Amino acid sequence: MQALADRGSAGTGGDLAAGADAALLERVGKADRAAFSALVSRHYDAAYRVAYRMMGRASDCEDIVQDAFIKLWTNPGQIRQGQALRAWLMRVVSNLAIDRLRRKPMLNADEVPEPASDKAGPDIVALRSSVSAEIDTAIAALPERQRMALIFVYYEGLSNRDAAAALELSVDALESLLARARRSLKKALAGQWQDLLADIERLD
Repeated sequence: MQALADRGSAGTGGDLAAGADAALLERVGKADRAAFSALVSRHYDAAYRVAYRMMGRASDCEDIVQDAFIKLWTNPGQIRQGQALRAWLMRVVSNLAIDRLRRKPMLNADEVPEPASDKAGPDIVALRSSVSAEIDTAIAALPERQRMALIFVYYEGLSNRDAAAALELSVDALESLLARARRSLKKALAGQWQDLLADIERLD
């Protein structure tokens, strides 16, 4: 739909852009395209990052994010509180990514190019890509729900409570997932953590 294709261009300014998710959701419930466009503008980048982290490829991310926002447009009433929108969106994007991964295996992180920064020289870009690839490969090997928990909390900054709600778990169960994910990553990167740390320090 046009509002999604424009990524919220109609809602990036004025009162709509400053409005709370709850107010925008209420308008979306009345088929207000400008409110929907504002929500897309506000949350598109975060949704795309989650899709990318889950998929390990850029080619399918836009389709996944579009499908998630279409679910929002067609049934905004399923989100009862505005503050729950972000967690809901993270869950829907992740589930869509998992469904697609089960049909099409994820790429090895080494095959996925990292976006280059215009401010960084080619040596720094290459080093950053190498470090990121090592970590992404370890994250990609985690069980699905561990990976989702890690992405929600450490990459997207959801609180443990919001992440637990997004995964439809108790906070204790979420924290258990995170602990297992951290242990798995520590084990996976054990043989190279000193090299990674040295590389990261070189990026400063």
